[in-house]
Amino acid sequence: MLADKRILLIVAGSVAAYKALELTRLLRKAGVRVTPVLTAGGARFVTPHALQAIAGEAVHQELWSLAGEAEIGHIRLARLPDLVAVVPASADMLAKMAHGLADDLATTLLLATDRPVLVAPAMNWAMWGHPATRANMASLMARGVAVAGPGEGAMAEAESGPGRLAEPAEIFAAIASLLGAAPRALEGRHVLVTSGPTHEPIDPVRYIANRSSGKQGHAIAAALAALGARVTLVSGPVAIPDPAWVQVVRVESAAEMLAACEAALPADAAVCAAAVADWRTATAAGQKMKKVPGEAPPPLALALNPDILATLSTHARRPRLVVGFAAETENVMANAVAKRQRKGCDWIVANDVSGDVMGGAENAVHLVTEGGVEDWPRLPKAEVARRLAARLAAALAEGVSA
Repeated sequence: MLADKRILLIVAGSVAAYKALELTRLLRKAGVRVTPVLTAGGARFVTPHALQAIAGEAVHQELWSLAGEAEIGHIRLARLPDLVAVVPASADMLAKMAHGLADDLATTLLLATDRPVLVAPAMNWAMWGHPATRANMASLMARGVAVAGPGEGAMAEAESGPGRLAEPAEIFAAIASLLGAAPRALEGRHVLVTSGPTHEPIDPVRYIANRSSGKQGHAIAAALAALGARVTLVSGPVAIPDPAWVQVVRVESAAEMLAACEAALPADAAVCAAAVADWRTATAAGQKMKKVPGEAPPPLALALNPDILATLSTHARRPRLVVGFAAETENVMANAVAKRQRKGCDWIVANDVSGDVMGGAENAVHLVTEGGVEDWPRLPKAEVARRLAARLAAALAEGVSA
């Protein structure tokens, strides 16, 4: 099923670049056409002659090639393949991708392409664990960029840890899955995801909100889409990019979010990751409320917002699997267990938000189901999303909700 597929293979600067040669061999053996792009850093570890000999195609290196750019070659190259794979993806390459830089041929292609993109990170364990790299990875995955690896093990600098490039066979399998040569676990499923905060107006200027960044919900939507699901993402106001391959419905208030969720039904599953405001003002002022010197602040009468999780859990068109989130600052597990029973949902993903979780790049969660509690380690939000998506796919395949 890979025959006649075409891949643009970008080889970035890393000592692990030699593994790109073996990956190229595996792809060619499967009938894939490989068009290689070698960065200046990558060329310090593998030669263009070796890469061209194995790929059987010319190696592209320069953005400012007069021959290539006479036909706007970087745009043509960007639209040519079925998939763009960055193997290895150095910390520098990931940072450039996350921030949309385009200062050489490889990064320009990545900015110009409308094809699926896969990265296989490779770097020292300290660089992989740095908050900047974690944030860059979270941003890329929220946009729908697929990831293979990294693994954990010995490194060139006589150190060991996470950040080692995945083996060529693992990267090949990830590419095969993305190209449809391997079944994707959520193919044919529709999943509804909510993300971000809601803004409840006080007057035309002010509103009630919370600190949710939407990073976790957006990462979940991207991870579900990567498994083949048709994803409807209902998002409150956030400052992060929309995930790729996902239908996004933007809302402001809790009432708008509930209406959008009901409009998206039926769905096989719903993941309610949004931090929905519990209250709104009973009556929003039509004009900006003015501060009057010497007078006390005007009282704000609050009203309960609709309960989106509880509504979906008891809806006439209830998804087979309904997952809620419990963001707690104390008694995390007791509150999460009680919330699952009170709302009538199948799972609760509980996390302690007393630190920087609502704006940070990592999360430590507990999955509460009918069968008990699973404690997950502190992970990048993108990895939490991947694990939850895989767990959800397995539950739907088994026809059970716990």
